[in-house]
Amino acid sequence: MERDMIELSACDAVAAMRAGDISAEAYAEALLAQCAAGRELNAFITQEPDQVREAGQAADRLRASGGRLGPLHGLPMPIKDSVNTRGLRTTAGTRALCEFHPAQDATAVAKLRAAGASVLGKTNLHELSFGWTSNNGAFGAVRNPYDPKRIPGGSSGGTAAAVASRMAPLGVAEDTQGSIRVPAALCGICGFRPTTGRYPTDGTAPITPLFDQIGSHARTVEDLVLFDAVMTGDQRPVVPAELRGVRLGIARSYYFSGLDPEVEHQMEAVMARLRAAGAVLVEAEIPALADLVAQVTAPIQIHDAAASLAAYLRTSGAPVSFAAMVEAVSPDVKALLERFVAPGAPFAVSPAAYAAARDVHRPAMQRLFADYFGQHDVAAMLFPATMTSAPLIGEDETLVIGGADIAFQTAIARNISPGSTVGLPGLVLPIGLTRDTRLPLALELDGPAGRDRSLLSLGLAISALLPPMPAPDMAVWPVSVA
Repeated sequence: MERDMIELSACDAVAAMRAGDISAEAYAEALLAQCAAGRELNAFITQEPDQVREAGQAADRLRASGGRLGPLHGLPMPIKDSVNTRGLRTTAGTRALCEFHPAQDATAVAKLRAAGASVLGKTNLHELSFGWTSNNGAFGAVRNPYDPKRIPGGSSGGTAAAVASRMAPLGVAEDTQGSIRVPAALCGICGFRPTTGRYPTDGTAPITPLFDQIGSHARTVEDLVLFDAVMTGDQRPVVPAELRGVRLGIARSYYFSGLDPEVEHQMEAVMARLRAAGAVLVEAEIPALADLVAQVTAPIQIHDAAASLAAYLRTSGAPVSFAAMVEAVSPDVKALLERFVAPGAPFAVSPAAYAAARDVHRPAMQRLFADYFGQHDVAAMLFPATMTSAPLIGEDETLVIGGADIAFQTAIARNISPGSTVGLPGLVLPIGLTRDTRLPLALELDGPAGRDRSLLSLGLAISALLPPMPAPDMAVWPVSVA
């Protein structure tokens, strides 16, 4: 029975609890048991099982009394530990905040609770969200459920690992430059980063307000739609799009170059399925995209991070200043902060360079994408989310792809960077496992800004064409990790 329950989607679990087919308490116990079975994946920083049980019992009492049941009734949800939660500490993955207990929930968490959800726990992440591995120096590395020797991606690696390993069907992640989409891709689940500003991001440890965005991880697109409805209040149904005649943009020179042969093979198979379903794949390039990404993405994050983090610490009532936090961070992240972000950093971005990035180059990049969607009449762009599957833990400087040495950052972040830089909605869908290492691969769909529901509708249709994603093999999970 527990195995059946942990395989339920969020939509199906909530429906079963609302109908009384399963109790919220029993469902909470099933998820907690799976969390315990997979504890060595290190998906969680903080978890209070008694709180989870009490929330399940409260949900059952509410139903028994005839009370109004929310759209997330009885659902325990993992929350990335950069998002403030009342009653559970929020560490942002760093030592200086080990004892930080926010006085109130982030607005996104408050919306989830109001809809009937509870907090399953706070998930591990790349420290301060400054990276794509989730190799956390303070709380330990998160491990990929498909191969615990490998990274889950970052920075929202803990939420992705929890959802992929059936500890929960739906969780909260956050994305500045791929932190929702990279872990979704490497862990074989769905991930949705909405148009920047669509969901509230207050009470979340930030990098830059121009890119930061809370979003969701799930194993089905239907669950991403459920999350979107709770965040926006828009309860209108989202139905699968008609694929016959839908136009999808393929910009090969940027997004498809240098791919691992297995990624290329599986993407070609996906595109063949789409053509067979009647979709029109429009081959059209995006000129000068790499140059614009270089002029915008890193400079804005580097410039904004210190002020944004300092303001978050101050307004959230955290017990430390930004300077004190920097002194306490792990050596890898501290080196980045001291080189680029902290006051007086030798590679800080000048005010003039920042102004050019924010006021000239980013608007130009946004126009470039708007023109791409409009001129080619495409509903979304289609591309591989990452250039390769999950690297080994510690393999985070150079990767060998197709016999060539590729920088880790390029292999993992090249394709996901443009969309979040200009604020587009991005949807990641798993497309299968590699034939040799049995690791997940994924596609990404980026749509026009503000067309989130249309992108989710398209995702519902495309996900139905894709092969079912096998669950991770629990037999390979470590029993004890040194």
